Amino acid sequence: MKLGILLPLFRDKVDDALDAAVAAEDAGLDGIFAYDHLWPIGHRERPAFAPFPVLARALTMTSRVMVGPLVARVGLVENAVLDAQFRSLSAIGPGRVLAPLGVGDGLSAKENEAYGLAQLPADDRRAQLTELAKDLQVRGIPTWVGGSGPKSIAVARATGSAVNLWSQPASVVAEHAKTGEVTWAGDLPAAGEGLAEHLAELEQAGATWAIATYARSAEELVDAAKSGGWFTPG
Repeated sequence: MKLGILLPLFRDKVDDALDAAVAAEDAGLDGIFAYDHLWPIGHRERPAFAPFPVLARALTMTSRVMVGPLVARVGLVENAVLDAQFRSLSAIGPGRVLAPLGVGDGLSAKENEAYGLAQLPADDRRAQLTELAKDLQVRGIPTWVGGSGPKSIAVARATGSAVNLWSQPASVVAEHAKTGEVTWAGDLPAAGEGLAEHLAELEQAGATWAIATYARSAEELVDAAKSGGWFTPG
């Protein structure tokens, strides 16, 4: 199982995110990821950096780690724009880009409303996601589909994408791993409170990636994974 971390984008300065990207590579993590939100969920008053420019800069400051938004929201911009953003990342870091995609939910709908962006019905957004996933795969960019509902799972399997689960238990990972690739992201316990055990459970359940929020440091993740004997830092 590969390990990644989400960058701290909900800040006043981008330096925190870029420093975290370099620290992640230095610690031996496999990937860095970025939220695609206009503000932190439930906190419209707080800042948020856009994911693609930050990831592009991070690619120039690192040499090995994979990068990707988590997740890029279909419908927030046109598919053609999302496609171009992924192609731009790939031009900067060939072979180092992942494309986790999602259709958004009720929690993120307020962002669309605030900026006057129409939100199509969920089935239409899933159709857009399907089209984009196929286009990106033709370009050699691996795709993930965020969500644990049956319709999201169906889209992932129909497009040959990994299922990306948010904070689901290892038992759910194991169930979906029977039908294809599964990646995991979410909050993890602190070191000494079950971090190593939680990571080991996800690895044993068949997750191909575990991505932590930036509540955990890169060093914590690597130390916990190494203690389980299944992880070798990059």
